[in-house]
Amino acid sequence: MTDIPHIAQKTPCPVDLEAGKTYFWCACGQSKAQPFCDGSHKGSAFVPTRFIAEESRTVWLCGCKQSAKQPFCDGSHKGL
Repeated sequence: MTDIPHIAQKTPCPVDLEAGKTYFWCACGQSKAQPFCDGSHKGSAFVPTRFIAEESRTVWLCGCKQSAKQPFCDGSHKGL
């Protein structure tokens, strides 16, 4: 695995978050459970991004792994 994340998909992932729940967003792009971590990063420099949902709502998580606002989509996929 390189230091450059794998582009898992070129679109954001809509996800329904549950308030107070902890999530681990995949930063390496190799997870089979996109957009969440399944441990595929082990042995690499990547670590998942941990976040806690402040409220129950639908969000768009980054699928291309290029967002400057990780784990959230910032539209970076449009330039790929």
